[in-house]
Amino acid sequence: MPNYRRNRVPGGTYFFTVNLLERGSTLLVSNVDALRDAVRKVRAARPFHIDAWVVLPDHMHAVWTLPPDDADYSARWKAIKIAFAKALPKAEYLSPVRAGKGERGIWQRRFWEHTIRNEQDYAAHVEYVHINPVKHGLVASVRDWPHSSFHRYVALGVYARDWAGQGVDELPAGERCA
Repeated sequence: MPNYRRNRVPGGTYFFTVNLLERGSTLLVSNVDALRDAVRKVRAARPFHIDAWVVLPDHMHAVWTLPPDDADYSARWKAIKIAFAKALPKAEYLSPVRAGKGERGIWQRRFWEHTIRNEQDYAAHVEYVHINPVKHGLVASVRDWPHSSFHRYVALGVYARDWAGQGVDELPAGERCA
């Protein structure tokens, strides 16, 4: 079995990209309530702070901060993927390899992770999360995408409702969206 190198910093903040196996699918947004339930269940068992999150039709981006003594984001993602898959009927195509391993054909097996290095890196990744629906041509304005923590940032006064991705330095040093 391969040994994937992951940077693990207890209490660290991380940016993630998690993809469905079938790119072009709308499974995540059409089942966003099942995804939210899966995240809620995992957070109850293995807490983490959601700094930013956007759910797109076939992938999602998130920024999480883990508890001070914990660096195990992989177990959390695995549990979210499993809980989400269990909430859906078995209707997807299964390759012989996946069928032989008893897997579902919903998620790509791995995910992309980046350890946040400093406040500027944090601000840039939070901005990337929030601007993504516009980047992918899903909406003309960030405020029009419903499946995003952008709306929480607006409610907290971090972003203006008409924010359009300018100003990575909008988050003051040392301040994060709680």
